Amino acid sequence: MNAIEQESTSLELPAPPPSGISATLRAAWAIFRKDIACELRTRYAINTLLLFAISAATAVSLGVGFLGLRRTEEALLIQSALLWIALLFAALNGLSRSFVYEEEARTLAALRLSASPTAVFLGKFCFNLTLVLALDLVTSVLFIILLRVQVGSPLAFSAMLISGGLALTSATTIIAAIIARASFKGALFAVLAFPLLVAPLIVAIQGTAQSLENVAIEAVFGPIRFLLAYVTVTFTASLILFPFVWEA
Repeated sequence: MNAIEQESTSLELPAPPPSGISATLRAAWAIFRKDIACELRTRYAINTLLLFAISAATAVSLGVGFLGLRRTEEALLIQSALLWIALLFAALNGLSRSFVYEEEARTLAALRLSASPTAVFLGKFCFNLTLVLALDLVTSVLFIILLRVQVGSPLAFSAMLISGGLALTSATTIIAAIIARASFKGALFAVLAFPLLVAPLIVAIQGTAQSLENVAIEAVFGPIRFLLAYVTVTFTASLILFPFVWEA
């Protein structure tokens, strides 16, 4: 009996992930840096997002011409809708890779042992948000140049893009974790994400159309408040549900 106890105590079990807010934030930052380094090496998501953004902006400009020169209310809504449709489908094609890469590289087990679920979610969320904000910047610049879109209030326009990007990221990060082991990842990601994104997409289109007019930023406070409230709800729910998804 003593020999068994001595043998059991001599075994070195893997240390559990560090706990505490500071340790969680450090682990999340490490995961974010790791994902950025992997993406810069492979450039899969970046190339996918940029290719879709460039293709969408070029196709729209060839189809509708200099739509941005029209300043009617209907034309502004069309410009805003085309912009957000391009952003939405580019995001749906690129954001699913955040957890799929871990599954393909077979690093999920190591990630589970080295970091808590909260740290993993925060790191992946920051990585996806970085991709979305870069996509917002590139796509909006292409639309402004190719379609001659005139932005009436740059501050309000930027605030709408950031709020909408946060909404896209908060709703899709946990979905990327859910579909990581599925067979048809791309199709399943779009099917699950689209119903969650209908409401914020409509609000983002309306708010962005207002920002194209020469209005103060106070004019888009309503859409921004809605999008930030949506981000708060979806981010909190995802943070609570993610441990069950991650450890399943």
